[in-house]
Amino acid sequence: MDIREMLYEGAKVYGVELSEKQIEQFMMYKELLKEWNEKINLTAITEDEGIIKKHFIDSIAIVKSGAINDGIRVIDVGTGAGFPGIPIKIIKENVEVVLLDSLNKRINFLNDVIEKLGLKGITAVHGRAEDMARKEDFREKFDIATARAVANMTVLSEYCMPYVKVGGKFIALKGPSVYDEVNEARNAIGTLGGKLKDIVETEILGEELKHNLVIVDKVKTTDKKYPRKPAQIEKKPIK
Repeated sequence: MDIREMLYEGAKVYGVELSEKQIEQFMMYKELLKEWNEKINLTAITEDEGIIKKHFIDSIAIVKSGAINDGIRVIDVGTGAGFPGIPIKIIKENVEVVLLDSLNKRINFLNDVIEKLGLKGITAVHGRAEDMARKEDFREKFDIATARAVANMTVLSEYCMPYVKVGGKFIALKGPSVYDEVNEARNAIGTLGGKLKDIVETEILGEELKHNLVIVDKVKTTDKKYPRKPAQIEKKPIK
């Protein structure tokens, strides 16, 4: 199976039938990722197959949440190399996406990808998650906040929940240790105005590793004291 077919079949698992144009956009994204990765550290995964499976298909899996619908606004917090935000934009043209990252070099990369792929309705924003969440244009202004960051659910919830409007969702893309993390994060999620809705298992074609989507409903406004400073978030997590 060549990489294009791998991408097509992997997306199809989630009911996403990629057009020729979308496949071309993903292929260009892959090449830009590899090219820029030689200059700045974007990913440890540099083989074509790994990029397709562990970045692209893993990001596309977010559609299994049932929440990525036309007309919504999504913020990808700590987007890094653009996952899952850019794949969301490629497969869902009518979704507005904001890619948030604290490192300007990565923003330059993301802007290059956006321009070269001809993507519209997507913006790369330079800023720290805890600062941007206090700005009026960002606080509780999104239908979905998502993150594929390595931070645990308690920490991640404090960074992401303030962006979600009441009635919206926080969707975290997590690995196998998700159930322990979620149990530890239950109080934090509630404190931040959320309620755990579901944990949805996802799979990547040809891979044994199972990933998960943690779906949190935003049921009430987040207290203005959150998010706190990073040192407090990390050292004194909400219990």
